[in-house]
Amino acid sequence: MRRLDYHGFGLRKRFLIQPLFYLTRCRLVQVSPVLCMYISHFVLPLVYSHFRISPQLFRLILFQTHIVWYKLFYGILPKQEPRHTHTLSLDYIKLPGNNHKFDTHPDCSSGGRSAAGALGGRCLSTRQKMDFQFNQIQVNSILQAHEQAVSIPGFDGRSLSAVRKFESNQFAANTPNEDRHSAATCLQTKGTLFGVFDGHGGWACAQAVSERLLSYIAIAMMSLQSLEELEWLMEQGRPVPAVLQWYKHRGDVSYQKSASFYRDQLRVFWQELLDHGEHSDGMSPAEAMDYAFKRLDTDISLEAQVPLSSDLLKSTAIQVAFTGCTACVAHVDLEGIHVANTGDCRAVLGVQEEDGSWSALPLSRDHNSQNQSELQRIRARHPPSERDTVVSEDRLLGVLMPLRAFGDVSFKWSRELQSSVLQSLESGVDLDSLNMYHYTPPNYLTPPYLDAAPEILYHKLRPQDRFLILGSDGLWDEIGSEQAVQLVGEHLSGIHLQAPVSDKHLNLGQMQEILQRRSVRATRPSDLNAATHLIRHALGTNDGGELCPERLAAMLALPEELARMYRDDITTTVVYLNSDLAKPQNS
Repeated sequence: MRRLDYHGFGLRKRFLIQPLFYLTRCRLVQVSPVLCMYISHFVLPLVYSHFRISPQLFRLILFQTHIVWYKLFYGILPKQEPRHTHTLSLDYIKLPGNNHKFDTHPDCSSGGRSAAGALGGRCLSTRQKMDFQFNQIQVNSILQAHEQAVSIPGFDGRSLSAVRKFESNQFAANTPNEDRHSAATCLQTKGTLFGVFDGHGGWACAQAVSERLLSYIAIAMMSLQSLEELEWLMEQGRPVPAVLQWYKHRGDVSYQKSASFYRDQLRVFWQELLDHGEHSDGMSPAEAMDYAFKRLDTDISLEAQVPLSSDLLKSTAIQVAFTGCTACVAHVDLEGIHVANTGDCRAVLGVQEEDGSWSALPLSRDHNSQNQSELQRIRARHPPSERDTVVSEDRLLGVLMPLRAFGDVSFKWSRELQSSVLQSLESGVDLDSLNMYHYTPPNYLTPPYLDAAPEILYHKLRPQDRFLILGSDGLWDEIGSEQAVQLVGEHLSGIHLQAPVSDKHLNLGQMQEILQRRSVRATRPSDLNAATHLIRHALGTNDGGELCPERLAAMLALPEELARMYRDDITTTVVYLNSDLAKPQNS
């Protein structure tokens, strides 16, 4: 996720090692690109920190040096008129060039733009084309490597299910992937839970939240009687019935050595619910989601502060607390859909109108600087003297893009507490070994600046509600909500509705070419999985709105060092609703 700005140049070790890595990866590298990389990654940050030049001037100089060594290395230039800013994963340097569009085939460019022009006016050599191109089999293999499809039984012995099936997939830009996703059916209550989690500064927080949050929500919805039974079984040392039926993918990772610790913390959570004695029938989904989000974030913070049984648990807890993640979780039952969102992941409902067309109904709001009500909320929590610094350059304290998140204690704790916790690590533990790069945001005067309180929206299920799309911001950076619903709806129905072709500025040859491409689009999609279908179009759609196989192949073949400059981690889950069970609403 594009999170961190040009602050925190404690990454100099990484910057020094990178050129050696490039040398071993590409034998054709000459001295000049390596020198450019040293200048852009090491010398310029020192100049910035020493002379305190303006951020705008610094980024301009930095971007120009990157243009030089990208051209020397690969002949590829990022776009110089980006829609947003972009950062390299884990590098606290903000660079222009979000959603860079480049084409490798003349037929895939819009407006007659040639491939050479899209690549900075330089044609790739045969060897370079081979390095940046995959064939169709390879493309499909890469895109489908992490896809998942699960059918949900219509009746589980207790109640009918509002979900028929779900399909999910991920595609990484960072190494390792910083996104996570989860899905589980509530066994002690009603409904199914789905979550998408977008990590930043590392993957640790997203990993922990994806493993724990759904359990907190499910426990909070249980009645006190059910919780008393769980506690009695634990005290007697008897097997405890499962609270959730998880739907795991074979490629999912988990904190195995933290699993027992997480179970103990979950038990403490339900013991406190029993002590309070409220909500004898369990919390409603909205109440449970709100309480679980806040409580888990509090637990993440406290676990990093207290002594733990082993150095491994302690270092893991600190790693989770200092990294961060956003989260979007949906609870779906026959009554409707509750969506709890913290950050800039997104939930969109696909609605099929009476005429067969598709429309998108947003079920979440992005918590970033584009959300004016969110800006007002953040500024109201701090003195008027900080109005211009709390959110600057569209980022929290000029650094963080989402305005709500789990973890990220660098934006929540006092400076003194941060130093104390980091000093509590064993002297032999290196922060770099934990993939942690601690820094202090500028203008850090009145913390906390960040919280994980979710915004919860409810939608009553209707017969025309066909599916729900959850996605990390890497998906929504590339395609809009309406386009995503259109793609999934056409994938579901097999009917492709297309706008008329305008004859403005087009000759007959160009119109014929467009119609030919549209006829290809009207054929059955190659992906059975709708999530994969979304990712394919997110990465392979050209400026003219058409899927370009050559462009897609080039995007997939980008080396790790360049991939994060052109795309973000993408995670998406498509939930197909059992809308036949929904009751029609009277007008």
